[in-house]
Amino acid sequence: MQTTSSPPHGLEPQTGITPPPPLPAATPEPLLGAMPESPVSGPAGVAFFDFDGTLIHGDSLPMFVGEVIGRRRAALALADAIRSALHRHVRGRGPGCDFPGSVKAIYLKRTLHGLPVADALAAAERMVPRVRWHQPMLDVLKEHRRQGRRVVIATGALDLYMPALLRGLEVDDLLATGMEVVDGRLTGRLSTANCVRLDKAERVTGWIAGHGPVAATWGYGNHPSDLPMLALMHKGEVVRIRRRSNRR
Repeated sequence: MQTTSSPPHGLEPQTGITPPPPLPAATPEPLLGAMPESPVSGPAGVAFFDFDGTLIHGDSLPMFVGEVIGRRRAALALADAIRSALHRHVRGRGPGCDFPGSVKAIYLKRTLHGLPVADALAAAERMVPRVRWHQPMLDVLKEHRRQGRRVVIATGALDLYMPALLRGLEVDDLLATGMEVVDGRLTGRLSTANCVRLDKAERVTGWIAGHGPVAATWGYGNHPSDLPMLALMHKGEVVRIRRRSNRR
């Protein structure tokens, strides 16, 4: 469901990820001209990581839904959501801001409506051993931690299951997609913007404004959905996973 385009200047695809360099003694020049020009100070820096297709192989949402309603039903529901979103967009009535957003909105509504939050959290725990981690990016994340930088995960994945999957990774903050809850049950609707593409970039911008100033920012995400976020960074890297990595 992603379109293809060339990454902007300064964002090179990374298949063998290089470890982040030590913090420079002087304020680095913004690679993409997106950071403010005022002097920076404070903490050593912040590294922002996408999750699906960056820190892990594949998409975590169908995995989560599969734990809730069964993998076969989840796959059929996703295919049906794609068909329904296509028909609605042809008529100009897609529920999302774009086609992938409409697919997600329909998929969530049809599979999670009425689900008790307790059942959702139990499904999240069952996901933990199934996740296929991308070891090179885990190593990059841990290297940022060793160098004293804060680590923030910015993802379109749901805030229902992300805390379970990130347990033990020493993540400082999580920017994820929220689900609406009424009387202890999911309504199937989002409670926040879908934290992808431009919405993710806005969330990251807001985080930097609220927690800065910072000396430098690093960003890691996949192409093309994370390019708006990566364009905000002093150093942004496009991650492409080409083969299976070891689990954490």
